[in-house]
Amino acid sequence: MDFLNETERNIRITLAACYRIIDMIGWSELIFNHITMRLPGPEKHFLINPYGLWYDEVKASNLVKVDINGNLVEESKWGINPAGYVIHSAIHEAVDGAHCIIHTHTTAGMAISCLDHELKALSIYDSVIDGEIAYHDFEGVTLFEDEKPRLVKDLGKKKLMILKNHGLLTVGKSIPEAFMYMWRLNRACEIQLAAHSASNAKLRFASVDAISASKDAYAGLQDGDRHAEKVFAALVRRVDLLDDSYKG
Repeated sequence: MDFLNETERNIRITLAACYRIIDMIGWSELIFNHITMRLPGPEKHFLINPYGLWYDEVKASNLVKVDINGNLVEESKWGINPAGYVIHSAIHEAVDGAHCIIHTHTTAGMAISCLDHELKALSIYDSVIDGEIAYHDFEGVTLFEDEKPRLVKDLGKKKLMILKNHGLLTVGKSIPEAFMYMWRLNRACEIQLAAHSASNAKLRFASVDAISASKDAYAGLQDGDRHAEKVFAALVRRVDLLDDSYKG
């Protein structure tokens, strides 16, 4: 990667690490789904995974750079998944702070997306994100450009989204931030799914006051960004022990 500037090189390594982390914790879905990162500059170029590789095969050097129209900026023998381009390019183009976008098809996330109600504030994780989740109705496989404005409109200014009958999506100004949003959202889905499975048990929802207190406490953290960075760095250390080939 000698041809890259230092900024892009670091972004590529961090993004490749994120793919390895998601594979390590069991969020990958064969060769599908995407984590994208917008590169600095007015062109709004972004990096996406090579279509056909497992997440544990993604490296800094094989990430594909594309423009907002899905055209390859640099040569790649792999190309990209059109469905990933539609979702990610729509948000990268329209939302200024959408530097990193993560989309997953976890079992818990997809199961919750199939329920005919919004995610409720049951656990500590739900309480922090209560009211912060956007919803987008399923329109079929995301291959068509005309869905883009509806997706962007439904997201609005929120950072977390449940794609109904589909999966989860989070947006962050950095890779660690988008990852922590996804971890929190997916964990809330796992807990809610487990609670719903308890036979004949009445669910105990968090009170309005408890939700407010949780939100205030989280918003008041002085190192909110560093919180995500610390978690992400700890996971990178775990990945490095297993296989650090993503850096190449």
